[in-house]
Amino acid sequence: MDTSVIIGAGKLEVKVSSPRNGRRAPGGPPFAGRAGGPLASGPGAEEVTVVQAYILIQTEVGKAAQVAKEVREIKGVTEAEDVTGPYDVIVRAEARNVDELGKLVVAKIQAVEGITRTLTCPVVHL
Repeated sequence: MDTSVIIGAGKLEVKVSSPRNGRRAPGGPPFAGRAGGPLASGPGAEEVTVVQAYILIQTEVGKAAQVAKEVREIKGVTEAEDVTGPYDVIVRAEARNVDELGKLVVAKIQAVEGITRTLTCPVVHL
């Protein structure tokens, strides 16, 4: 799997060349959509631009399971688990660019009832 990171002018983009069948290369990160397929499909659709991030969520007391369940259903969220520790829910999400990731967090995830604070941690492949 070919991966390059472009950082500049306030944007972070990760270009990924993935196999046509949507499976990940050995040792490489998965870049699957909600249904388990590649983000782009069709003939010649091998290169996809995607930004991935972990979103750490603090919730109101007793709301972690419900928040994880609701967040899991949001388009762009690939995983959402309620956990113990300083954060109550950890989410893995992906978007086509940093702006779309920001919109996902602010407009969709932070709108879920019971969330009190989020911390977004973009994934980088060094």
